Amino acid sequence: MADYSLTLKKRTETGKKLKNLRADGMIPSVIYGAGEPVLAASEYVASEKVLNEAGYHSPIDLDVDGKKQLAIVKDVQLDPVTRKIINVEFHAVSANAAVEATTPIMIVNFEASDASKLYHYAMTQAMEEIDVKAKPADLPKELTVDASNLKELDDKITLADITLPSGVEFADKEMSGEQVIASLYDPAAEAAAREAEAEKPDMDAADVPSENGEKPAEEAGESGGEKKAE
Repeated sequence: MADYSLTLKKRTETGKKLKNLRADGMIPSVIYGAGEPVLAASEYVASEKVLNEAGYHSPIDLDVDGKKQLAIVKDVQLDPVTRKIINVEFHAVSANAAVEATTPIMIVNFEASDASKLYHYAMTQAMEEIDVKAKPADLPKELTVDASNLKELDDKITLADITLPSGVEFADKEMSGEQVIASLYDPAAEAAAREAEAEKPDMDAADVPSENGEKPAEEAGESGGEKKAE
């Protein structure tokens, strides 16, 4: 049994009629992967809560008009203005078959590292999620990486630093263990560099010497050239 469950009902509304369905506080959805796609809908508040908690990485027990179906979220469409959920795509899965899911990468304990405490470095995370493969019950909610050992500026967290739970593997087996997940930078040094760049005087074209070191003709004429006869 999955940690999350959601009750849906089959729908017949499609196209422009979905506007009325949403106005009634429902989210239209489609369930793929179990024969013909199933058109369904679910109550907005309950759906939003489950979708936010389950994300794209946790299986959900769907109850569609009393029929049970295990599924994972494949896509959530948002209104570009209101950012409200307007459509959901589920993918039906089997409890005994491995599936691929996108899992968040969480970096913890950076504040306990020498990089943070002693040198006041900051960390930037280049990879925040990764696709994994496992049976639905084994899909992790997140992958955690301990950053407490970071010290030097060139220290990095790579894919090889992730310890996968039992029964879980990376979906892309060809991905290198040297793939960088997070790296360090020195905020103070970067701020000083930006300040120095901002204080650098702008060189006017007239102040730039020519290739032979001579000043521009106008300036040379003013300082040492003959005056033009009046």
